[in-house]
Amino acid sequence: MRVIAGTARRLLLKTPEGLDTRPTTDRIKETLFNILMPALPGAVFVDLFSGSGGIGIEALSRGAQKAYFVENNQKAIACITENLEHTHLTDKSVVLKQDVFSVLRGSIKDTADIIFLDPPYNQEYDRRVLELLQDASFVSGDTLIIVEASIETSFDYVQTLGFVVEREKTYSKSKHVFIRKDEL
Repeated sequence: MRVIAGTARRLLLKTPEGLDTRPTTDRIKETLFNILMPALPGAVFVDLFSGSGGIGIEALSRGAQKAYFVENNQKAIACITENLEHTHLTDKSVVLKQDVFSVLRGSIKDTADIIFLDPPYNQEYDRRVLELLQDASFVSGDTLIIVEASIETSFDYVQTLGFVVEREKTYSKSKHVFIRKDEL
């Protein structure tokens, strides 16, 4: 896995050993960041279920001003820390070794411009996160929430939580769902 573009372009990233993480492929990551590019310069980016930190690092490399990395697996935290040092992006990062649900209750102090989550598939973590984000102080009507999920996952429930799906980008086995607060 590598950083695709920006200040850390072409630098290789480490991934945690084992099957607990599913790094986003370069092709899917490139598609995602082509969509996000206009919103990245100066953004506060939150990477939930960070794994190796590859998504948040890509955001920083492409111009985000700050990134929060949220992960509770010790091997993944070590990997994120090493990847941030290798890419020279540590000074723009906040690494939180905590459960995602605990973090969403108050550890993020900046208003988030983009929140990305890639939770374990088919366990309804996405729904639990969105339930907490609906009233989170760091989420505004302008905050873009992106969920990476299995292609079968339904997001029909988001309107009941006060969100709207703006876009869905599907791949062979997964998809990115772009969500915002419904301001109507």
